Amino acid sequence: MVTVNVVVLAGTIAAEPVERQLPSGDEVTEIRLSVPEMGKRLLPLPVTLWHTAVGKRALKGLAKGDEVLVHGTLARRFYRSGAGARSLTEVIASGIKKLEPVVET
Repeated sequence: MVTVNVVVLAGTIAAEPVERQLPSGDEVTEIRLSVPEMGKRLLPLPVTLWHTAVGKRALKGLAKGDEVLVHGTLARRFYRSGAGARSLTEVIASGIKKLEPVVET
């Protein structure tokens, strides 16, 4: 059986990117990407960008409202909070590209 876990999304950054440095020294940026779902509803998706996989240069200048193309894989994390066990499905990006706005004539 062949399994494929590839995600390609085009959407708008819904909130300012959050950069963090983990205790291990690894750097990560998290963004919330709004992607149009069937119809007109927007689906907010968490996207994690590890600086080792996605060069820092690719992340430079990303801000809320930018349209981007993201490719990566889906991952599911499990964690505990005050409310008990939780899970989160997110996109682990291997690349991101800022899209230029389309000018309609």
